[in-house]
Parts: sequence; structure tokens; C-alpha cells
Amino acid sequence: MAEAMTVDKWNIRLVESSLSPWKLGESGPKQIAVMMSGGVDSSIAAHLLKEQGWDVLGVTMNIPVSCKVSLRGCCGADAALVCCDIGIPHYFIDVAEAFDELIIEPFRRAYAEGQTPNPCIDCNTLLKFSLVWDFVEANFGIAYLATGHYARIIRDAGEVRLARARDKDKDQSYFLYGIAREKLERFILPLGELTKSEVRRIASKLNLSVAEKPESMELCFAGEGDYRAALGEQQAEREGDITDMQGNRIGAHRGISNYTLGQRRGIGFAGGKPLYVGRIDARTNTIALGERDEVSSRSISADCINVLIPDKLACEQRLFGKIRSYGDPRACRIVEASRRDMKVEFDEPQFAPCPGQRLVLYDEQDNVVAGGTIIPPAK
Repeated sequence: MAEAMTVDKWNIRLVESSLSPWKLGESGPKQIAVMMSGGVDSSIAAHLLKEQGWDVLGVTMNIPVSCKVSLRGCCGADAALVCCDIGIPHYFIDVAEAFDELIIEPFRRAYAEGQTPNPCIDCNTLLKFSLVWDFVEANFGIAYLATGHYARIIRDAGEVRLARARDKDKDQSYFLYGIAREKLERFILPLGELTKSEVRRIASKLNLSVAEKPESMELCFAGEGDYRAALGEQQAEREGDITDMQGNRIGAHRGISNYTLGQRRGIGFAGGKPLYVGRIDARTNTIALGERDEVSSRSISADCINVLIPDKLACEQRLFGKIRSYGDPRACRIVEASRRDMKVEFDEPQFAPCPGQRLVLYDEQDNVVAGGTIIPPAK
């Protein structure tokens, strides 16, 4: 996990309320802030919480780029309109400086180093669940936070767990593992027991403008373009060699930032058989191609880990792991574990584990045990 950060360091500031202001000291004990993106999920999360008797504040982060280039309209404007429709206050929080330094710059560095970053997880961990949450609590006196993610918070016998959503196809717990363990008891996930179709039906009944709004599949700070829009031309266009997995030159690539491990299409090389990017070496500016078995691995290591169930992160413990956000967790066992690092061995080879992506571990009850950043195998 990253070192402790303070709100003051990043010039995070409150923008004037877009609607009726939050009245400090005049609400009841059930106060909660909802991170609102302007999509249907966070909108219905806010509505459901209000229906459950919470005093709800809608909060949207002002970040660089997205509202300037998106063809879908400004996400913050949609969030503000929804808050007006359901009758709750809404504020923007300017996090541009922190977002640029904590999310965009590391994203660019990772691709330059041949890694495949996950800025959505970084945004959750470093901004939403850390700096923004602390800022909201300091400025509004609100201790609870909610999002529209599809995952569950399980409360049982005094224990609080982060778990997969009921709708496994929509589950987003992979993106949430970085939350501090001590904050779980103040974290609410209203959509954990719902499906996407159920959420849209609720929005339609409420006649919300975002009821049929399509999901964004791109990075928020790259607008409607792909991730290369945020990299910069020099990084994306430095040509180099393509080799096989044994190091023999077989072609030329157009810049390592244009490739990720496991990629098959758009490589610019036809080998007569399915070939995938199996290695990216920033030091030599080369990429290596291999067949599926050559780019798969059973042993995967991660660092910068966050542990949510400490007693289950132990050597020889049998768990289930994911190295990508989609798909079901696969059986594995812990080979090494410390406060910062872990190594697991999967029962079956996992296709193209990408340094920079995340390894997230689950127990048999679908609870998140720990997660961390995948690192390259030792040479």
C-alpha cells in the first residue's frame, strides 16, 4: 500500500454546491456520502440509501481531461441532475492535482516500463477511499461512504468482509480490494444484491435521465478514446524489435506502450499460428511473442499488498485468485506471504499474467482476503 497521504498536500478543495447545500448539524445520525459518476449505478445507489432513511450527500470528483473530451457529456453534470431529481445535495470536489500525480503520471510510467496498470483500482484506493473520504469527513462530518459498485459488505458476528456481488457476471470486488481494513465497517454497497437489469428497471420507474445511459468502457481521463490518448506521442511511437520467446528477432513493433501481455490482435506480425505478446522489455525496447502455453504461468507474485483477512494469508492456505477483473477466481495456494508481498501457485496455468495488473485472492465464501500488484517473475 502507498504511504499515508494528507488532503492538504494535494490541494483538494470543495467546489460550491451545485444544488441545495448540505446543512451541517441539522441531519440525523445516518449520514452518508455517495461517490457519483453520473451513471445509473451510483445514481440508484444514492436513491436506495435515501429510501432506507439515510441523509445522503452526492459527491463527484472533478478530474483532469474527462469532461473536456467526452462525447457522452460531462459526468458531473449528470450526477448533479440526478441529485436534483431524487432530492439530495450535491457537491463537486476538485481533485485535479492529486489525480494527475497519483493516477495519470503513474499510468504513463507503467506503460513506459512495459507494464499494464489499473488506474481504476488506484483511483479507488488512493482517492475515493482515502483522500476524498477523509476530505468529506473533515468538511461535512460524514463518516460513511457508498459507491455504486457491484460487490457486497458482509457483516457477521462482529466481522466485516468485502465479498463478491450476487451477480457474479457483474461483480466488481476486484476493483475494491485496496480499501483500508478499518474503513470496511463504514463502507456501504447498496447494489451488491442486485443485477444490472434490476438497477435499470428502478431507474426507469423513477424516470431518471440516466436510466438507459450506456456504460463507459474507456478510461475516464482518456474520454471516448482508448488509453493511448493519455500516453503522449513520444511514448507511444518509439519503434523497436519483436522477438520470439527465445530472443530471435522476427519483426518490428511501433512502441511498447501499444502492447499488453496476452495481446493477439493488432501486433503487426503474422506467424502462421496464434501468437501472443508474452514479454515486454522496456530496457531493450523489445516485445516477445509466444504461443499460449509459453505466455502462461502457474506461479504469480504481487507486492504492495492490502490484506483484509489477515488470518487467511498464510503459507499453504488454499484460496482462489483472479489476475484480471473478469472471470471467476481460480484455485491456488499461497507459497509465500509477508506484510508487503505474496506469491501464489495456481492449480492450472494462468494466461498472460500482466505486471502492473492485480492479483486478488478470495476464500471459499467469496470474501476478499488480499490483493496486490503483480510483479514480473524473477530472472
